[in-house]
Amino acid sequence: MKKILIFYASYGGGHLSAAKAIKKCIDETYNNVETEMIDCVKYINKTLEKVTTAAYKEMAKKAPWVWGRVYNNSKSGPLAHISSRSNSIMAIKLKRLLNSYNPDLVICTHPFAAQMTSYLKRKNKVNCSLATILTDFAPHEQWLIGNEYIDYFFVAHDEMKKDLIEHNIDSNKIYVTGIPISDRFSSDFDNSLIYKEFNLNKEDPIALFFGGGEYGLGKDKTLKILKALLTVKKNIQVIAISGKNEKMKTAFDNLSLELNVSNRLHILEYTDKVPELMHISNIVITKPGGLTSSESMASHLPMIIINPIPGQEEENADFLEKSGVAKRIRNVDEAESIISSIFESDEILNKMKFNCEKLAKPFSTKTICNILLN
Repeated sequence: MKKILIFYASYGGGHLSAAKAIKKCIDETYNNVETEMIDCVKYINKTLEKVTTAAYKEMAKKAPWVWGRVYNNSKSGPLAHISSRSNSIMAIKLKRLLNSYNPDLVICTHPFAAQMTSYLKRKNKVNCSLATILTDFAPHEQWLIGNEYIDYFFVAHDEMKKDLIEHNIDSNKIYVTGIPISDRFSSDFDNSLIYKEFNLNKEDPIALFFGGGEYGLGKDKTLKILKALLTVKKNIQVIAISGKNEKMKTAFDNLSLELNVSNRLHILEYTDKVPELMHISNIVITKPGGLTSSESMASHLPMIIINPIPGQEEENADFLEKSGVAKRIRNVDEAESIISSIFESDEILNKMKFNCEKLAKPFSTKTICNILLN
């Protein structure tokens, strides 16, 4: 029986979602394969994981510019060396897990795990194949540490492959598969059932609005953009998802009362029906996380980008805007004009949708698993 360890880390939800998609695909598709999914930082030290993830959340929420500086400084220079050095130290504890489980293959959806495992391979402490899945639309040098001992790199698009080759990584190791997403985003749905479940009118356009979840980035700016959306397009139906952020939920409720739009503003704290909602929507307003953006493109759904976290999400936003699948609201004062321009004719939305179809990789997870296991 082949044994596979899937490592992730809890800095943002994308790494975990990618790991879950890979595990589900392997478990449902392949026989004689055993998988185990582990938060590599939590395994090494629960206190360290708790402190560092809390610090990331606080920076992302209250001082995103600080996270942007950390992100950029960790590409090179002293901070990059500190990060890679600390991971080599933490790898000592990870070695016990790897020796005990004795995997044939390790799959990493976070760079820390890849760094630690590649360090152990370099020291001849473990003997396994190693795969790294980059979960954004631009490579960061932290993903590439120890690349000589990484057997597979999976990236989102062709330009990323070129970037990795420029870093002297063997092109035969690099696969342009897209970021792994749930297979539900390539499912066929009965639209009439979705309209009925969420009390939607199939004749009017639908916008899916993500409020930033637990980070609640730029609450005032987010509310002004939502207000502009409801005001500029009088017949639009908006499904606003506040996630775990109770303050955002309350603000959405108050805005609904203020504008008297409860008939077309549908507020959800949580839903497991995002694939269904993307399937019937005309546009999504969201932060440009790698997973959410990939899910949107798989659903052929144009994006309006708001509130990117400096660092990886800024780079994602640049790529998505350049590729013609998204428009970005940088300043709340331009929200009305950007929203109006998108909806003023079908031509603009159709062009964005066409670009989504060209760039989409809805079967990314299956492709990755086929490469690794076939």
